[in-house]
Amino acid sequence: MLDWFGWCTWDAFYFDVNPQGIEEGLKSLSEGGTPARFLIIDDGWQDVVNEFQKEGEPIIEGSQWGGRLVSVKENSKFNKTADLSSEGDTKGMKHFITTIKKKFGLNCHFRYVYVWHALMGYWGGVHPDSPEMKKYNSKLLYPNQSPGNLSHSRDGAIDSMEKYGVAMIDPSKAFDFYDDLHSYLVSQKVDGVKVDVQNILETLATGYGGRVSLTHRFQEALEKSISKNFRDNSIICCMGQNTDSIYSSKVSAITRASDDYMPKNQTSQTLHIAAVAFTSMFLGEVVVPDWDMFYSKHYAAEFHAAARALGGCGIYISDKPNQHDFALLKKLVLPDGSVLRAKYPGRPTRDCLFNDPIMDGESLLKIWNLNEFTGVLGIFNCQGAGTWPGQHNKQNNTSPETTILVGHVSPDDIEHLEEVAREDWTGDCAIYSYNAGSLSKLHKDGSLSVSLEVLQCEVFTVSPIMDYHQHINLHPLD
Repeated sequence: MLDWFGWCTWDAFYFDVNPQGIEEGLKSLSEGGTPARFLIIDDGWQDVVNEFQKEGEPIIEGSQWGGRLVSVKENSKFNKTADLSSEGDTKGMKHFITTIKKKFGLNCHFRYVYVWHALMGYWGGVHPDSPEMKKYNSKLLYPNQSPGNLSHSRDGAIDSMEKYGVAMIDPSKAFDFYDDLHSYLVSQKVDGVKVDVQNILETLATGYGGRVSLTHRFQEALEKSISKNFRDNSIICCMGQNTDSIYSSKVSAITRASDDYMPKNQTSQTLHIAAVAFTSMFLGEVVVPDWDMFYSKHYAAEFHAAARALGGCGIYISDKPNQHDFALLKKLVLPDGSVLRAKYPGRPTRDCLFNDPIMDGESLLKIWNLNEFTGVLGIFNCQGAGTWPGQHNKQNNTSPETTILVGHVSPDDIEHLEEVAREDWTGDCAIYSYNAGSLSKLHKDGSLSVSLEVLQCEVFTVSPIMDYHQHINLHPLD
């Protein structure tokens, strides 16, 4: 899955995701020459009841997180797709997924459709009075956030769950729930799941043996169901970055390494890149860090795209249908929908480790990786995230104030560059600057100067020069 380009529905539709919109989005990407080969149907497909939203009344801010799951099956948007069979039966989720797989080239062995669900089924858990959910013996609990968490950052979703409560599945029934849900999804031709809201267990553990034990029980049940029902290790852990979740994960191989991508939050654009790079110092040793999706048509799109090209991660976007920058996407995606993923998780260079590239006003962030035959080095001006709480830019078209910084890049910034060099390598390198379009020869101990404004970046391909003859040198640039 990670070697294919993907599309997630969240920032395209939010809760209003629907089959018609998904088809439109897949069609627009395909016609533009960057076909999505994996799809994540995010929040909005499930059968949920929200007792805090009354029909005909204005929606109370935050009440959207109070919904509870009433069935493992899809909601009416996906159960009653536009067409009816000759017998008059609704075609439902299975027919929809089968159709888009066939229509948009998602039906090969290595191409996938995933769906989203929360660790407790939905944000507010499972509905205690639902006939289908009663067997999981859920109990309504109210998250209890620590003073430290409250003083650091207020999260609208968690605050709402604290207000409306979470109907937590009995831990002894956790596997039964996941098995019922996942086996149904497999029957509907779903290939995997994106699991969200995992960290909520930290706030619900009183009376259940503490957060470590509770997290272990749910993660074990979740992974057991994944292994039983899906063909591959088909799970993306979203919001499972807490220590308990990481240490309890024995199978899960992809885990989010940052907060959500927030296209309207001006502060988070630079912060997102730096956060993932530094978090990958740890997560990159145990999982493939997930960088989340991004908009290809956005003032920070190139910044995000360059980071993901370096990240060794899955590359997927969340564009609204027909709102794409194909010139940018074609720098990442091949015509068959595959991507040239770097070998390792992208991590900061050594000289960046004790700098603050988002708030000190003087440091640039450098991220290194290797490809099959070359090294790759990105340098980013991530300054401008020195405000808290984050600044929201509703117009979505302006960048932070300009701060020009000067830094240096060197082949020596790339760890293990000798992996892609011959044994008789002399240390000379060819360095190609992607945006500048310039090619230089430099010894591994040498350096080049780079000047960048906020939200500007440069990517360098570093190729060890191979000497075949005193007049013949070769340096592949992939």
